[in-house]
Amino acid sequence: MRVDLVTREYPPHIYGGAGVHVAELTKVLRQYIDVSVHCFDGPRAADEYPGVFGYNVPAELGDANPALQTLGVDLQIAQAVAGAALVHSHTWYANMAGHLAGLLHGIPHVLSAHSLEPLRPWKAEQLGGGYRLSSWAERTAYESASGVIAVSHGMREDILRSYPAVDPARVHVVHNGIDLNAWTRPAQDEVAVAHDFARSRGIDPDRPAIVFVGRITRQKGLPYLLRAVRELNPDIQVVLCAGAPDTPEIAQEVESAVVELQAERDGVVWISDMLPRNDLIAVLSSCTVFVCPSIYEPLGIVNLEAMAVGLPVVASATGGIPEVVDDGVTGLLVQLEQVTDGTGTPTDPDRFVADLARAIESLALDPDRAERMGRAARQRVEDHFSWLAIGARTLEVYCGVLEKA
Repeated sequence: MRVDLVTREYPPHIYGGAGVHVAELTKVLRQYIDVSVHCFDGPRAADEYPGVFGYNVPAELGDANPALQTLGVDLQIAQAVAGAALVHSHTWYANMAGHLAGLLHGIPHVLSAHSLEPLRPWKAEQLGGGYRLSSWAERTAYESASGVIAVSHGMREDILRSYPAVDPARVHVVHNGIDLNAWTRPAQDEVAVAHDFARSRGIDPDRPAIVFVGRITRQKGLPYLLRAVRELNPDIQVVLCAGAPDTPEIAQEVESAVVELQAERDGVVWISDMLPRNDLIAVLSSCTVFVCPSIYEPLGIVNLEAMAVGLPVVASATGGIPEVVDDGVTGLLVQLEQVTDGTGTPTDPDRFVADLARAIESLALDPDRAERMGRAARQRVEDHFSWLAIGARTLEVYCGVLEKA
């Protein structure tokens, strides 16, 4: 049986959690079935990426709205899926390719929900009228798919609320996973090297530190964290691994806030480049607490990565995060009441900021408790989020869909 995975992101071009998911899922599925991958950002070298086919935006759409460029790539992929028994798409960028491939070739289309356009209305800032196109593409694919995989129970509820025409029986929960061998704390003889790298980036491993990792986008809640930093004990370092802004406007908003903080206190480190995994692990392992202030997060692979390295997590209690972070055991959850207009905006931003600061400080300044929670975090990841288990569950979904086709 051949299954074709369709994705915007695939190595070496990975920008977020969905790309990590597809790369890891591909490795595990290939132990059991034939898998081809169709992705964006141009052709891949066949010897380095066997069975991976990359596509460029058609030249005629070079100056078009990004949503139209996406659909131009999707059309190419839909044709190339010929011969597969099932097509599995990831994110709205690839959902229309999967939908059209299913119609064209008469095969089931399964899609994985990593995020939902109705819950990301700020993308209109980025795409303009293209946001209406992306929303149409996503809705069409969801309502027609043979199977929908949600990365958390919270995401499943969001899908059924956002798209009530979707049959609940077709929506399955399969959590995201983590490569337990790739994400682990440096061994004793590697700690000095990790700390040296951290120091080269301005981090003092001997001082309490919190760390944020994520794209600069509304859903990650970074502006709320920057406000919370003002309420923290100045002994706590703040490490921001934040880049790839969605828009110039949010890039300027974050940059201005960081510059102001750096003028007010020391120990504010901003790393804007995308760090290779080993370097990111070095940064994580040199910090005390991981912080995830997201206002929208279907699951949050970054939380799993930090937990696998042995960091406790302070995170907003939204989306699928409570399914990852065991409150009081592997970290602390900050309650977040949100408006229901799709933006995820806190109903009381000041309270959220204050609660976030209090949770961060209570853990960052208690190294024994942080270390204890970090060990529990690693154990939780090992017990519940291995890719082998997730690959097996995904195969079960495929088989169930094919039986009904």
